[in-house]
Amino acid sequence: MRKLFGVLVAFVAVMAFALPVFAQDDVPTIAEIVVASATGETPEFTALLAAVQAADPAVLEALSNPEASLTVFAPTDAAFAALGEETLNAVLADQAMLTDILLFHVVDGVVMSADVAAALEAGSFSGASLQGQYIDVAQTDMGITINGANLVAVDITAANGVIHVIDAVILPESRTIAEIVVDLASMEDGAEFTALLAAVQAADPAVLEALSNADAELTVFAPTDAAFAALGEETLNAVLADAEMVTNILLYHVLEGIIHDDVLVQLLMDADMMTLEVPTLNGESVTFTANEDGVFINDAQIILTNVDAVNGVIHVIDAVILPPM
Repeated sequence: MRKLFGVLVAFVAVMAFALPVFAQDDVPTIAEIVVASATGETPEFTALLAAVQAADPAVLEALSNPEASLTVFAPTDAAFAALGEETLNAVLADQAMLTDILLFHVVDGVVMSADVAAALEAGSFSGASLQGQYIDVAQTDMGITINGANLVAVDITAANGVIHVIDAVILPESRTIAEIVVDLASMEDGAEFTALLAAVQAADPAVLEALSNADAELTVFAPTDAAFAALGEETLNAVLADAEMVTNILLYHVLEGIIHDDVLVQLLMDADMMTLEVPTLNGESVTFTANEDGVFINDAQIILTNVDAVNGVIHVIDAVILPPM
């Protein structure tokens, strides 16, 4: 931990030399810091400023609001340049896409580097962006990463929050749940969800249509290949051969609406005895429970959370859950 904090302090010291100097009593907003840095003697954030100006005006309003409380992960000019001129120009010309990307770099509330370091003691974690999808924070041999982007400066304090500088533009997920399942099942090395994909293909076409609908809002609890294998070859083949049965089973793994892990945990905490029943698209309800071993849906443990998609979120479970027959 001391080594980590030492690195973070060094980042702050380096960045301090590159930022414009403001009067002690005149603490600038995040927007003002970006503008001053982009127009200073050693310009930085010029691409970020251009992006904010091209986005929905609500983005600039939020970053300029002195009453706001935000954490911004600000890509450097080099980070934007790494996208390539053609891609960058296309993004700047698409206001909706650009707004989504910028909001994916912003978190509600002030999260200082010390907060991040403390949270990482329990392992990698994720947090909600203003775009809606979750940002993954991890500790690597090279330092702290934000959705794979490296932190290069931290704790640039503003009147309405804090800026941390990153070396890459992070992009929200643009694939649907169905596309993510297909892509992961098609990987040459480390393929996953091959059995789930086979089940979706054997089910009523409405299942694939729902998972492919970019306008849907779904939460899917996806069993691993090992989970399907645990059913036994004979049982699995029988299920895949019965379109009605496999459809009912798959829909039993899907909830209406987008529920990330922190929301689920909060719902459990609000419930009596840390038990919660929620209806599925199958029509039957599943039961969520939490104990010292983790969070469970029926008898399956949730082993990976917050795999975002453009139409929802996937949580990975270690068993196939079966609806009442």
